[in-house]
Amino acid sequence: MSESEGVRGYKVFNPDWTCRNKQYTCPGKFEEDVEFYMCEKGMHFCKNAADCFNYYSFNIRNKVAEVIAYGDVSEVGDKCVTNRLEIVREIPWAELLELVNTGKGCIGLNNTGYYNIGTDNSGNRNVGYHNSGDDNTGSRNSGNKNTGNDNSGKQNTGWNNMGNGNAGFYNTGNYNTGNNNSSDWNSGDHNGGKRNTGDWNVGNRNSGDDNAGDRNTGDYNIGVRNSGSYNRGYGNTGSWNVGNWNTGDCNKTNFSNGCFNTEESKMFFFNEPSNWTFHDWHGSKAREIICRIEFNFKWVCASDMTDEEKSAHPDYNVVGGYLKRIEDKEAYWKWWNDLSDSERNIIKSIPNFNVDIFKEITGIEVFIN
Repeated sequence: MSESEGVRGYKVFNPDWTCRNKQYTCPGKFEEDVEFYMCEKGMHFCKNAADCFNYYSFNIRNKVAEVIAYGDVSEVGDKCVTNRLEIVREIPWAELLELVNTGKGCIGLNNTGYYNIGTDNSGNRNVGYHNSGDDNTGSRNSGNKNTGNDNSGKQNTGWNNMGNGNAGFYNTGNYNTGNNNSSDWNSGDHNGGKRNTGDWNVGNRNSGDDNAGDRNTGDYNIGVRNSGSYNRGYGNTGSWNVGNWNTGDCNKTNFSNGCFNTEESKMFFFNEPSNWTFHDWHGSKAREIICRIEFNFKWVCASDMTDEEKSAHPDYNVVGGYLKRIEDKEAYWKWWNDLSDSERNIIKSIPNFNVDIFKEITGIEVFIN
């Protein structure tokens, strides 16, 4: 290579055009009568503009110039050193951004995508670092529209989520505000089921912990709708029950409000004793009809919410809606109006049926012929 051609490259300077305690000017020619040695003696530069920032901060206050080395040049990796260097011109920051990014409109460094502010992004419109997705303000996201970091899903504000819409961390499910959930809509942690506020639940809609069943408010339940703990049945409010619907403890039967019982007791209806056991009631047509009542809550999707509901439940956009409390009397009236005459007669044939008690509980006035 002739001296007139030289070796072209780029060099970064401090704001006052100094580098390694040497004062430079732009433009200017400089020569050092030394035996140069990489990283110790001589004037250093890089052939690629982006490589300069492996050694200098990417700071808009620093000066970056186009240079030509006319003397001997030693090259190691991405860095060169010489004893004769010309500072040709200062490179404007807008031009530098085009040099260090493959993508367009980037303010960051080493971006192959478009309109990135961060560094090493292959997606578009990212503010963070090392994103392969789009519209991320966090870092190391392969998904899109994340404000957190290390997400492979979409619209996450937390970190390390593989699912979508998570505010927590390490979720493979979707729309979780808790952490380490593999399913959806959990505000607790380590849940395999859905819509849990407790932790380590395999079932769904639990507010307790370590439940394998659904809708439990207690802990360590295998059954459904338990508010106690360590129950293997269903509907228990007590603890350590193997049967179902026990309010007491340590029962191996059903529908007991005592403790250590193995035999099922007769049930009361309308404040009077009857000959029906729990199994009689559980298998009856009347109970099947009553189970149609939609008590307590119903899920309302965000698209169906009113402005007042959105104001009262500001986290609706994270979980996709909210649980609406249904008033008891409203639920009873809707249920009763939907029944046929034959189904209403089945309800009125419940043992000891009492119109006054029925009205007191449901608000419904029933006439007996």
